[in-house]
Order: sequence, then structure tokens, then C-alpha cells
Amino acid sequence: MGINHFILALISFTCLLSFSASTNAPPPLFDASSPTSLELYDMIEAMSESPSPFAFDGIELESIDNLLSILPSGVDPALQQICGNTDHPVECIIATMPFLDEKTPIEPLSILKAGIEAMDNQTKYALAEVTKLSMDPTTPKNVVPILQTCIDVYNSILNSDQKSLEAISNCNLVQLSTELGANVENILGCDNAFKQAKLKSPMKKMDAMLEKIISNTLTIGVDMVHF
Repeated sequence: MGINHFILALISFTCLLSFSASTNAPPPLFDASSPTSLELYDMIEAMSESPSPFAFDGIELESIDNLLSILPSGVDPALQQICGNTDHPVECIIATMPFLDEKTPIEPLSILKAGIEAMDNQTKYALAEVTKLSMDPTTPKNVVPILQTCIDVYNSILNSDQKSLEAISNCNLVQLSTELGANVENILGCDNAFKQAKLKSPMKKMDAMLEKIISNTLTIGVDMVHF
């Protein structure tokens, strides 16, 4: 994953946090008050202001390995290793860290559970926002049915999340893979509905983050978890 993508990913994530601060939704994915969080935010600011997207604090960054090597010390090396084997390692770290405590073993199964919790949390944000838009009297009438499609999409993801956790409890790898895979298709539904109407989705940024979390959970669940 390129460094430009890293910057965009973190900036997009801060946009999601801005939304969370203005709603009554559940707590944000990332605790911005923790030392590690503050260090990551410092990285966002420094890298976004750097004249070269491949430079940070005088260090030339040429690969994701270089990037992971300068993450704050609070990021567990085992978490870096697991997330480094996903398609979106930075998003994997950002999403799962808030759901891991000092007693949680850093292994694929615990990271998968944290990823599902992050997905569930972020989906609830999206659901709250799209519901608010659908009930807004200023929303064009032709957009309301599309927003309802998005509501259905997010409810489907929440349903699959619960079934995924049940599959983990039952050590049912087939069901787990099925539910995680279903979410890969589910998350496309909202944006596709807007594309068909030739409109820009107001949920695009949230869906982009969700899509990455979903992709990462599928990779961890299918390739790394063994019951």
C-alpha cells in the first residue's frame, strides 16, 4: 500500500471521528486521548504537511514495512505482524486497537473479534447518519428510497456481524467465512444504489472505511484463524 494511500486513509478516518463528535452515536473507534492515539495524530499532521509524501521526520518511506516500522511504540509488534498480512494494514491497526486491552492475547482470533466489533461500531455510525438523512425534510424525495437501501445494507452487516460472533463461539469456520464474505457484498449495496441513480453517495467515506475493515476481517478469518 502506498504512502499516499496511508495519508488518505488516516485523514479519512479523522473525518469519521469529526462526525462521531457531533452525534449521539457509540464511542469512536479510536481513543484520541491515549498517548498512542496522539502520536498517530501527530504523524497524520506531519505527513500531510510534508512536501514529500514519502518523507516523515527526515525518513524516506518506500514501503508499508517502512511505515509500520515508525508507528508509535504503543502499537504491539504482534498486532503489526497480523495486520501487515491484510490488504489494509494501517486501517487494521487503527480499527482494532480500541477493542484490545492489556489482557487480550494478540493473536488472529482476538484481532478478528476486535475487527468485527470495529465493523459493528462503524456500521452503527453509518446507520445513524443515513437514518438522520432519510428523515431530514430537506432531503430530496427521490433520494429517500436510496437511503432506505443503505439502511437495509447496514442492518444486513450488523446481522452478519452477530452471526459471525456466533460462528466463532461455535468454532464454525464455514459459517464464519460465509458471514464475513457476505459483508464484502453487502457494503457495496449503498454506493451501487446511488451510482444507479447517477448520484454521489453521502456515505462514500464511511463506506470506504467499512469496506477496508470488512476486507481485513475476511482475510484474518479465512487465512489466519484455525479452530
